[in-house]
Amino acid sequence: MHILVSNDDGYTAPGLQALAQALDGLGELTIVAPETNCSGSSNSLTLNRPLWVRQAQNGFHYVNGTPSDCVHIALTGLLDRRPDLVVSGINNGANMGEDTLYSGTVAAATEGYLFGIPAIAFSLVEKDWAHLDGAVRIARALVERQLREPLSAPMLLNVNIPAVDYHAIRETRVTRLGRRHPSEPVVKSNTPYGDPVYWIGPVGSVSDAAADTDFGAIEDNAVSITPLRLDLTHYGQLDEVRGWAEPLCANP
Repeated sequence: MHILVSNDDGYTAPGLQALAQALDGLGELTIVAPETNCSGSSNSLTLNRPLWVRQAQNGFHYVNGTPSDCVHIALTGLLDRRPDLVVSGINNGANMGEDTLYSGTVAAATEGYLFGIPAIAFSLVEKDWAHLDGAVRIARALVERQLREPLSAPMLLNVNIPAVDYHAIRETRVTRLGRRHPSEPVVKSNTPYGDPVYWIGPVGSVSDAAADTDFGAIEDNAVSITPLRLDLTHYGQLDEVRGWAEPLCANP
């Protein structure tokens, strides 16, 4: 088996190093991660400058680009053979609800999924790597399960792990994405020269944390596994928009 591993916190992040150690022995591992922290980069590809790949002393490859760049370069030019699985993480913080749209961790897994490869994104829901040892045990168990009994078709799984002692985790729960309220306002400041600058504000509060959501699972100290899809089409609005746009399409 061949597993491609990436993340969005950078190639020196404790979560990536712990994940690589946890997956050791499950097959050939190739680690390709960003040079620096790329949290919030979503699925962006770098198209305005060239990218390079270098190798650290521990064997990890790192790229001066985004998580999507890392996986894209690996799959289209760096690797000699196609991996059986793409794994991303372990992220320093949660990726639940609408956060998945911004997440570089999920984006790295998504890039593999776009190439038809099963992919799993792992996130530890609290910052500062609290209880990372338990998170890597869960990550290894899920990867072992996928390699031993693969799902029937390539899937994109978003996994969030409670930041509690491993023995306090109650269960693994398959969930849907929850919802947040809109983000808090930006934080305004000034440079030393008096020019205004803005920091993106904190995320909004949770508005849907039902038991079947990722937020609800984490509240219950359960691991959340959410299968994601990439078709953003709003099928319920097709007929309404078709009727609304029809006069615009008619010949004068």
